[in-house]
Amino acid sequence: MSKNYWLIKSEEACYSIDDMKSDKKTAWSGIRNHQVKNCILKEIKIGDLALFYHSNGKPSGAVGVVKVTSRPYPDPTQFDRKDEHFDPKACKEKPIWYVVDMKFVQKFKRAVLLPEIKNDPKLKGIMVAEKGNMLSVQPVSFAHFEHIVYLGKS
Repeated sequence: MSKNYWLIKSEEACYSIDDMKSDKKTAWSGIRNHQVKNCILKEIKIGDLALFYHSNGKPSGAVGVVKVTSRPYPDPTQFDRKDEHFDPKACKEKPIWYVVDMKFVQKFKRAVLLPEIKNDPKLKGIMVAEKGNMLSVQPVSFAHFEHIVYLGKS
């Protein structure tokens, strides 16, 4: 099976690359978008790598790399009435939302910021640079992944 590459977004104030580094591993929970859910269920695999992207920042950008370490399983936050991601339509017998576990791989020496991503000809066509793209998990080509990692290490 070939490896896939992703970009996953998290608001820095909610869960940052430093939180990920400290935790070493986390369930990527709280996703409430059916397109992203289907991606988690059908496309994301153990061993896939993802760019960790701080969203809603001034400016936003890719700040590190994480690795998928589990198969999809029901998101426990959908059942927790005290959690902001509680879903009253979900039940343990028929979950709606799923997560995968992610493991910290590396933090970049510098953030690769959205304006740089948008203006780099080697990153032409990357989804995160498209106007109106709000998906919190999105596919990235190997070439785009590799180039952003290179930029982040320099």
